[in-house]
Amino acid sequence: MKKKKKKEEKNDEVEGREEEEEENNYRRKDGKGGRKQNEGGKKKNGFQATNSATEMAQTIFRKLNYCQLTRLKAQHFLALKRKPGASYRHLSSQTAAADEGETSHEQMVNRQYDTLYPGHISTTAFQKTLLAVGSGIACMINPARDDMICALGETTGPMALRYMQRKMLADPEGRQILEDKPLITTDTVDVDYLGTLPEGTFGKEYWHFLEENNFNPDARRPVNFIDDPDLVYVMLRYRQCHDLTHTLLGMPPNMLGEVAVKWFEAIQTGLPMCVTAALFGPLRLGPKHRQKYRNIYLQWAMRSALRSKFLLNVYFEKHWETDITELRHQLNLEPAPVPLKISRKNTKTK
Repeated sequence: MKKKKKKEEKNDEVEGREEEEEENNYRRKDGKGGRKQNEGGKKKNGFQATNSATEMAQTIFRKLNYCQLTRLKAQHFLALKRKPGASYRHLSSQTAAADEGETSHEQMVNRQYDTLYPGHISTTAFQKTLLAVGSGIACMINPARDDMICALGETTGPMALRYMQRKMLADPEGRQILEDKPLITTDTVDVDYLGTLPEGTFGKEYWHFLEENNFNPDARRPVNFIDDPDLVYVMLRYRQCHDLTHTLLGMPPNMLGEVAVKWFEAIQTGLPMCVTAALFGPLRLGPKHRQKYRNIYLQWAMRSALRSKFLLNVYFEKHWETDITELRHQLNLEPAPVPLKISRKNTKTK
């Protein structure tokens, strides 16, 4: 690192000396021209004009990036050899062309962002395919990559999201949710208040789930790759209700619990991301959990998803004070036949 730093300092010194020599050469040339053309009192004015032009160019150089700086520096020194009027017109036209090129590039880049809604990233079908394949592989390697899970869900989910939207529009409570567009964040949900609710209420159980796993409702990522503005909230609502589904099903966020929840969500929503996780997630289970998954939780998750109410049609924010057993009964949600044991320090299965 020290050798590299010394080498860079040496290069800077060499470049500085070269620039000083070039500037002095041009000053001497301009000085000689001034003596030939303007003898007497005009000599001083010639040097002042050259110095002012050089200072102006140096000010411009500092505001440009490296590529523009190199190009404009060459144009500046060539312009000093031409007639003043023509040289400055040429320099101005070249600078304007470079600025127009930069502006058009910035406009092209900006058109890819925030086109349909804040945070939207416009992508082609080919780009979505690359994102889906890459994020799918990344999720299999590391299921904790929530950014890859979100990218996979958004790039593969439009058809399933339309199906989910139709189910919400067909239900009075679902339509109300689409109209109100409630968000589950710390700005809209008083998490501290949920902690004061009586034990056994849905809000209190959700508070336990957040506290025990050190989760935060604000951690859910925004939507970026959905190109239909009407489907953006459907995806966001599903994403923000994921922890509520865990709470209702009594599934902790360990591997077995996530696989069971993904089977439930895959059947209810049809999202390809959920189907992929439900099919390939069990490969990461240990021998004991894999046996329990096959004998108990797979059948239960599928049966419960088919019989219960579509959970995106549940206005959860109105049920914080409801007893969780009563809420499950209202939703026709079958509890796990062998509940996963949840301790205050960690989560494990019986």
